[in-house]
Amino acid sequence: MTVTSHIKKLIVNCQLSIVNVIALLPFRAIYLLSDGLCFLMQHVVHYRRRVVRNNLKNSFPEQSAAALRRIENDFYHYLCDYILEEVKLLRISLRELCRRMQYEGKELFLEMIERHNGIVLLIPHYANFEWIIGMGAIMKEGDLPVQVYKPLHDPYLDRLFQRIRSRFGGYNVPKHDTARELVKLRRAGKRMVVGLITDQSPGAHDAHYWTTFLHQDTVFMDGAERIAKMMNYPVFYCELEKTGRGYCRVSFELVTETPKETAAGEITEQFARRLEATIRRAPAYWFWSHRRWKQKRPVA
Repeated sequence: MTVTSHIKKLIVNCQLSIVNVIALLPFRAIYLLSDGLCFLMQHVVHYRRRVVRNNLKNSFPEQSAAALRRIENDFYHYLCDYILEEVKLLRISLRELCRRMQYEGKELFLEMIERHNGIVLLIPHYANFEWIIGMGAIMKEGDLPVQVYKPLHDPYLDRLFQRIRSRFGGYNVPKHDTARELVKLRRAGKRMVVGLITDQSPGAHDAHYWTTFLHQDTVFMDGAERIAKMMNYPVFYCELEKTGRGYCRVSFELVTETPKETAAGEITEQFARRLEATIRRAPAYWFWSHRRWKQKRPVA
């Protein structure tokens, strides 16, 4: 190991130690820390301020400058809460997580898992979406919550996020191994919920679907739709609603029980329409700092 590698490892270990200390803090201290972080990110560092403002202006042209500024302020508070709430997942108990995460519509959700041996869950970057890792608590024993993820370039951070997402029985599947892993699990007789973050901007070589979303030409990944059709699993939309700081409500809304009977792009379009309604209801809790509209629709 080189000197540079030793130094890098030392820095990472220090960072992980700080992360673990933060994870031990009570929520009251977590949110005091978040308020300080918010001031730094918004007013000192100006973290992606231009991206946030452009995204909000283009998405809500009907809103006044004052209304857009209120959404921007609320977004930075949400973003900092999200970062520290993610860290808190390293130490939070399942009991505490379930107390803060309320699940609705789970009867049909569980019925479809049993009837079809699995479902696909469309998840947006919204509210406390990472807290869905506790979903196994409402599922039947032996059923598997599968989380499809995109590996991070930094191996240390990648391992940290995998550790967080597997704490409560989650099964992490790298994005490009999804089909092979799901087929293997089905052959092993596993019933599963396949959760996919569906509002990520696809790469140049990913399958994609174009639509109008928040007044703009927008490309969506259609991998969740293709997985649903391949496995013939019912599809649910994960409706998230923040009910307070550190509290969230989840509703499972059936999109289709028969994905193979839907037209190409229909499931992805349904996701886009439902997500747009979610965002319009409470716009501050989506990831406005992402460069979501960097790609342009190809000219026919």
